[in-house]
Amino acid sequence: MLDVCLLGTGGMMPLPYRFLTSLFLRFNGSSLMIDCGEGTQIALRKKGFSANPIDTICFTHYHGDHIGGLPGLLLTMGNADRTEPLTLIGPKGLERVTGMLRVIAPELPFQIRFMEFSGDSFDYETEKGYVIHAFKVNHRVPCYGYNVSIRRLGEFLPEKAKENGVPLKYWNRLQHGETIEEDGAVYSPELVMGPSRRGLKLTYVTDTRPTESIEENALDSDLLILEGMYGDPDKEASIREKKHMMMQEACEIAKKVDPKELWLTHFSPAVTHPGEYEEELKKIFGRTVIPKDGHGTVLTFEA
Repeated sequence: MLDVCLLGTGGMMPLPYRFLTSLFLRFNGSSLMIDCGEGTQIALRKKGFSANPIDTICFTHYHGDHIGGLPGLLLTMGNADRTEPLTLIGPKGLERVTGMLRVIAPELPFQIRFMEFSGDSFDYETEKGYVIHAFKVNHRVPCYGYNVSIRRLGEFLPEKAKENGVPLKYWNRLQHGETIEEDGAVYSPELVMGPSRRGLKLTYVTDTRPTESIEENALDSDLLILEGMYGDPDKEASIREKKHMMMQEACEIAKKVDPKELWLTHFSPAVTHPGEYEEELKKIFGRTVIPKDGHGTVLTFEA
């Protein structure tokens, strides 16, 4: 299962009741974060989460409301005597931007690994089982959406293992995806497992106009999280100019790709009560949620 929590739902500037954008995921004893806006540490504490299990932080882009909380988070990790490496993933320029932010966090007891990318897409799989796919969207600066997937192995088939002559002592290791070479023989998981089953998929996109890349990558998502900066139609001209997305546009995308659920996020500070648009938005896509900070769910594998 994949734990999902939208720590912050605000865009541009934090408010007393709304922190800036950050998504927090937990799976297999590891935590992954997408974006780290101002207030992220407070949001973590309010939920009772620790920063120490965070192995990977992905960034959509480098506007301040998406990365301004990073130096404080790094200091907190360092003050907790963290020694495990931390992987930062984002568009080209990540190491340079992080280096400037770290003027106030210059000494850390752990290594930071940088993974920068450019072009239309980027793929990476973490040691703890997160499969990350970044895809380009359309903002005023290079900006990317993310798919985070969890693969699911096939069912273990003891009869298949016996038919293939796999020694009983290797069964457990093969079930967990390990390939074993011993005594001149090679045993692979395919010898004991059935076909792969449907895993889990989450799509997270903010700070963009609607794009074909969003529709293509959001297909088959269990949870789609999209920017919905404004709901007032009078803001549409401004939002097009600044390359953001209306709540209604996000719902139209969801209507096309049909996720199990849509969450909206990155609300403008001027939108004090985004829930007032809920009835209208559900007429476009019925499984629309307008979350508050700290809203979460657990994605589970199908039976």
